[in-house]
Amino acid sequence: MRRMISALVTALLVGVVSGCGPGPAGQGPGPTQASAPSGGAAADPVPETLASGLDVPWSVTFLGGTALISQRGTGEVLELLDDGGTRAVGVVEGVSAVGESGLLGLAVDDEDRLYAYSTAQDGNRVQRFEVTGGPGALRLGAAETIIDGLPAAANHDGGRIAFGPDGMLYATVGDASDPGSAQDPSSLGGKILRLTPDGQVPDDNPFPGSPVWSLGHRNPQGIAWADDGTMFAAEFGQDTWDELNVVEPGANYGWPVVEGIAGDDRFVDPVQQWSPDQASPSGIAVAGDTVVMANLRGAVLRTVPVADPTTSTEHYPGTYGRLRDVVVSPDGDLWFLTNNTDGRGSPGPDDDLLLAVGSLGG
Repeated sequence: MRRMISALVTALLVGVVSGCGPGPAGQGPGPTQASAPSGGAAADPVPETLASGLDVPWSVTFLGGTALISQRGTGEVLELLDDGGTRAVGVVEGVSAVGESGLLGLAVDDEDRLYAYSTAQDGNRVQRFEVTGGPGALRLGAAETIIDGLPAAANHDGGRIAFGPDGMLYATVGDASDPGSAQDPSSLGGKILRLTPDGQVPDDNPFPGSPVWSLGHRNPQGIAWADDGTMFAAEFGQDTWDELNVVEPGANYGWPVVEGIAGDDRFVDPVQQWSPDQASPSGIAVAGDTVVMANLRGAVLRTVPVADPTTSTEHYPGTYGRLRDVVVSPDGDLWFLTNNTDGRGSPGPDDDLLLAVGSLGG
């Protein structure tokens, strides 16, 4: 896998030398010519609106065929009804929603239990809930804590959770505005974690006794796996580069020593980078042979080929505003969430929206 990353980065650097000038001093080269904006709303299929009037939605997951949506500020978990309406199946108690914190990522395990990443007064945590009832009448049971005391702040809380192809629970944890924690092996800040579904540390984790899977992250908010098991993660940079990384166990991705592609042998470089005003990636998904990224400031869905993640194509640029999450539905469609009601966007009368599209080119 390191050979693959090295080859990809080499290709990226060649593109930089031939196509773009260097980036800011100390931060490595600029993005490839291939990652310049391409595509556009005119060429993209018009999405179907599945739900409207959502209040700062953050994550979508599926319990069987029913979509569940988290609302960051209220702590509510909503189910999507057949008629396009929503109803609250429960509230995650004790959620502290300040700045970017609150009820964040959702995931469902193979026993149809719901997992939720949220911010409490004493830190970020992952809780598990039994879900009872049928579609249209689901209810959350009592919370069971899987892990708590994760670094938390008004900004940089990470918050994405997902089950990998190995059946383990992965969670992204931001640096909680303490950049040095990302390089501190004793801190869980600025890390991607790997746990059993019950919150134990797997025996084959790269650091014995530690849930840390990878380190050197600033604010990762998207994780997804390709069919061959390759793990991708999207990460917010600071002022210079946002990143798409291929994640390996025990690897160090450089923050805060480096941001973006640095060519420093101590760290693994991203396979692609963008300026934050073009990207600010949050949720990501893998649909077939394509990584799909929801971008906030960039206000685009971006597609990246799994076979060549040094290139990308933009979809719906500026059409729907800030985009927070994207998932593949049980039917194979792409569903994506807008995020215009979080105080940083310009909401339309129906925002926020859950949208669906069959497929995207590029």
